[in-house]
Amino acid sequence: MTRAVLHVDMDAFYASVEQHDDPTLKGSPVIVGWSGGRGVVAAASYEVRNFGVRSAMPMSTALRLCPDAVCVRPRMQRYQEVSAQVFSVFREITPLVQGLSLDEAFLDVTASTALLGSGVDIAHRIKRRIRELTGLTASVGVAPNKLVAKIASELEKPDGLTVVPREKVRAVLDPLSVRRLPGLGRKTGARVEDAGIHTLGELRSAPDALLWPIFGRYSAWIRERASGVDERPVLPDMEDKSLSAEDTFEEDIADPRLLQRQLARLADLAGSRLRGRGLVAGCIGVKIRRDDFTTFTRQRAVAPPTGEGRAIGAVAAELLSRWLAANPATKLRLLGVVLTELTPAAQLGLFEDQRGPSRLDATLDEVRGRFGSQALRRGNTIE
Repeated sequence: MTRAVLHVDMDAFYASVEQHDDPTLKGSPVIVGWSGGRGVVAAASYEVRNFGVRSAMPMSTALRLCPDAVCVRPRMQRYQEVSAQVFSVFREITPLVQGLSLDEAFLDVTASTALLGSGVDIAHRIKRRIRELTGLTASVGVAPNKLVAKIASELEKPDGLTVVPREKVRAVLDPLSVRRLPGLGRKTGARVEDAGIHTLGELRSAPDALLWPIFGRYSAWIRERASGVDERPVLPDMEDKSLSAEDTFEEDIADPRLLQRQLARLADLAGSRLRGRGLVAGCIGVKIRRDDFTTFTRQRAVAPPTGEGRAIGAVAAELLSRWLAANPATKLRLLGVVLTELTPAAQLGLFEDQRGPSRLDATLDEVRGRFGSQALRRGNTIE
């Protein structure tokens, strides 16, 4: 049976969610991210990309390139909700789903083709179902392996579908820029071009004299990559090992009361994410970064494991209080809440003292799920 691998990538995911939820943003140059001096672009709509704005770019640079851009603060809980819908579509097709992020995954649909049709038929089905459930578009690459599928999904964005049969892999890849090779990196890509190699076809056939100074003993491997050779399996998602919520402040904070309020917000967010995945945590920690970028962590085991928001917030607050007492008047750049030793909440019955989601948590989660993450907030998170 011919192997069929799909790479599905949502189009400008965060920005597209914002444009879908707020129709007044449709057609506008939208940047998702914090607009302060330290902010970076989390996502850019296709309209603002025309000005050269890209993800991970400093917000100050992005706004110089497009002064009329509309800046929207990220809503991670909302993006996770939509992501869950998208991944539910994937798992309707195959259990072999390897998530790369909230908006991107590999699927091995080889065993599904006997029932659902060819890889192309399955790709059309996935795109249609995602649009029906979320109102958003996805681009899909269909190929005999992960590497070629990922390259293919980028070729016709947005809302694209690119198919690369095994017998046409070289014909499709050879004319492409070396910058299309996943993992090459901007600096290495520049070195390759400086060596006179501009396409994947040229990279595939380049002699050691050109490749060895750049890639050393990996030269043969890079030729295989440029040829579209990739034997890696699609690995189903592993169980979550940790979950966190953190924030870098626009200005350093030294006020303990304000820091505790920020921490309470992050603990609430982390707890909500934990319960949304049906998990409980056996260890609660805090991440603390000073203004000089020195980072500290403090953690405590809890028994039995918990998903209760008040318990998570109380442990996190005590850990931060102890650190602040030992480091008075310290300015902090970042705070985070980290939950580890995760287990399914369904296993709570194994413990004599159950500490799952409280009625308050359940109400908060239900209201936020229906009306958005800011619809209902705990009092200690409100400034």
